[in-house]
Amino acid sequence: MWQPTERPIMADRRRLERFLRSKLREAGEQYEQLRESTDGQLEEAREAYEVAKNARGLPSDEEDRAKIVCRRYAERRAAMLDDQFRPACYEAGHPDCEGCAEDVREGRIETWE
Repeated sequence: MWQPTERPIMADRRRLERFLRSKLREAGEQYEQLRESTDGQLEEAREAYEVAKNARGLPSDEEDRAKIVCRRYAERRAAMLDDQFRPACYEAGHPDCEGCAEDVREGRIETWE
């Protein structure tokens, strides 16, 4: 005659608990990765918005060129900005031009009216 024992039931219960713990841990890790990813994307979007807002807030002429003071030649210029908000006169690698582009993005560029 068959007699129930607690041993197989307890082993199954422990195995089930380990399985559930591991799955919950995996779900928690996936959630954390997703959260970190979306936090990073949100921060990038905020930075892009700030840069665009700063660049669009610059005074401009009738042809929609930004009125900036060139750091390289220390003169007033009206320059179109490219899709990365760099003036048309921008020269990659030149320290003054790099600083000018950074100032445009940060909203610190010297302007004129």
